[in-house]
This record gives sequence, C-alpha cells and structure tokens, in this order.
Amino acid sequence: MKELLLKIKTKVETAKEHQQTALSVRQRNLFDKAYDQLITQGLRSNPAPNEKNRKPGQRGKLKQSPARNLLLRLRDHKEAVLAFMLDFNVPFDNNQAERDLRMMKVKQKVSGGFRSTSGAQNFCQIRGYLSTARKNGVQALAALRLAFADAPFLPDFVTPLP
Repeated sequence: MKELLLKIKTKVETAKEHQQTALSVRQRNLFDKAYDQLITQGLRSNPAPNEKNRKPGQRGKLKQSPARNLLLRLRDHKEAVLAFMLDFNVPFDNNQAERDLRMMKVKQKVSGGFRSTSGAQNFCQIRGYLSTARKNGVQALAALRLAFADAPFLPDFVTPLP
C-alpha cells in the first residue's frame, strides 16, 4: 500500500509539473483497482476474529488485530485517503496541519490550558494570522506591525471588509 500511495504521489507531482489539473481517467481507474486489490488481499491475510476463539464467559465484540483495523479504515475512508489523487489542491500528507496545531498543544502542555474561552479564541486568532502571514512569505514581526498599525496583512485571495 505504501508503494502504491508513493507511486500515485509521483504521478500527481509529474502531472502538476506538466500543468495538468488531473490524472487521466485510465490512470485513476488503474490506481483505484490496485488500491481495492491491496485492501482485499490484506483483509484475506488478516481475517476477522473467529467466534471459536472466544474464551468462556467472554462477552462483547472480539478484538481485531491492528492490521485489520487499519485495513478496514483504509477501505471505509478510501475517498479521503486518495483525495490528493482526485484534487491536486489537496496535499499528500497532513504535516502542515499538524505543524499549525503544534503550538496549541505546547501551550496546553506548558500552562495546562487557557483560563477562559475568549483567551483561547484570541490565541487561535493570533496564531492563525501569523501562520497565514508566514505561509505567504511575510515575517511574523512585520505582520504584527501591520496589525497594530490597523493595516493587517491580507492574502491576495481575501478582500477586505468595508
């Protein structure tokens, strides 16, 4: 599965370099079919737990292996997993989102959280503003100066309110 996903990523990057906005229908169908085959093969190799293995007196659902749980998740969320193949604006990984949330988690860890909801909202607004500025090539200090001068940085795609 890892090899397939990396192969799709390479094809998408190549298509982007050639100013294409999507993979061909044929390529998408081939990747779709390969994905489904790998999931089917994996589920056959990691069968559901057998009722015969239930211990006397054991109740509830039988525990599945972590591999089977992953396969079921990959099967059930196929569209989300392959979203980067269908829409070139979707990143291959979520590293940027995790980096954006990291400071919030550090703040919670260091101080134990926020004293009020408004304090948390203010923190998120400031972090979001600085993160957006940084992603658009504006240094944090410059963005803060602009904000305090009542001329906040706005990305090109945002129109200011009157």
